[in-house]
Amino acid sequence: MEEFHKVRRLPPYVFEQVNRLKASARSRGADIIDLGMGNPDLPTPTAIVDKLCEVVRDPRTHRYSSSRGIPGLRRAQANYYARRFGVKLNPDTQVVATLGSKEGFANMAQAITAPGDVVLCPDPTYPIHAFGFIMSGGVIRSLQAKPDDGFIPALERGVRHSIPKPLALILNYPSNPTAHVATLDFYKDVVAFAKKHDIIILSDLAYSEIYFDGNPPPSVLQVPGAMDVTVEFTSMSKTFSMPGWRMGFAVGNERLIAALTRVKSYLDYGAFTPIQVAATAALNGDGTDIAEVREVYHKRRDVMVDAFSRAGWEIPAPAATMFAWAPIPEPFKHLGSLEFSKLLIEHADVAVAPGVGFGEHGDDYVRLALVENEHRIRQAARSIKRFLATTAKQPNNVVPLAAHR
Repeated sequence: MEEFHKVRRLPPYVFEQVNRLKASARSRGADIIDLGMGNPDLPTPTAIVDKLCEVVRDPRTHRYSSSRGIPGLRRAQANYYARRFGVKLNPDTQVVATLGSKEGFANMAQAITAPGDVVLCPDPTYPIHAFGFIMSGGVIRSLQAKPDDGFIPALERGVRHSIPKPLALILNYPSNPTAHVATLDFYKDVVAFAKKHDIIILSDLAYSEIYFDGNPPPSVLQVPGAMDVTVEFTSMSKTFSMPGWRMGFAVGNERLIAALTRVKSYLDYGAFTPIQVAATAALNGDGTDIAEVREVYHKRRDVMVDAFSRAGWEIPAPAATMFAWAPIPEPFKHLGSLEFSKLLIEHADVAVAPGVGFGEHGDDYVRLALVENEHRIRQAARSIKRFLATTAKQPNNVVPLAAHR
């Protein structure tokens, strides 16, 4: 039977191949250390859970909630932006709650995209940044992912060679998967470019609180005039270890927020009210929970970089995010990231995310998530050291088990 049109536009999900191998290995009794999926293992702070339990006992909160977010939650997000970035937001017109930043991006794409619209998107990047627009009928023009001196020239080429003129530009700093961090000066240049060419900026700031060098990553909305063209997406998943709660936000330009709010009103009734109340309490907290989460990831990052280096795999230390963007060791680079990821599962009992799953320009890398404790990270490094020692000289002789099935 022929696949449906939108399904045909989606490539095979690369990560699913790794997930199948991981599940198969575990079914055989293997102890797989999973550094692949960015699924935080830290528990949600007790005070947030207690607030949820308190509110859920009130049967009045069991009814349909508000798609755009209850007023107290939107005020809490506006206050967070004022404290953290010095950005003033109207909670009634410039803030909408989303079911995580992923849902927010996908529904924004539904709200603003006409068939054939061109969107400028980094490569590599988190998949929903591109595929939210592809599923909405848009066309992706890839850009470099690094926020350096080459970014604006790349934007200029993108505009010059796109017909029709690009509708929107995706930004994601700190970046998933590359961990690149942007400066406020970078954002100033991008905002000036976007306003000159009448291009919408959609910024994914999900990792703004996971940073390690003492310099909090900025928001693009800190740039004067950015509000005219920008919507920014944040998430509570990593900041407060609340991934399963599915709570995020879109903030910024009133016209764009109104479009997203209208689409969402047709699609959902919002998150469960007790979740929204607990999220409000989290955002109104003193920041202790955020600092504790940041410190855990900081220690894990340092352990990973050191232990993997000792194992023979040099990994650049990420300045932010809960990920390391790791070049494939030279003897294995010709295999590509998917085949190398399969080898690590089958011969080192370690799961990673293939870089090609984030775009074709990611195929020389794999993404490592800091979602195992320090002991398990060291254990992974020992297994990888053995794998590298036994196979690096003859990598072509090591064939993934899947090839024999």
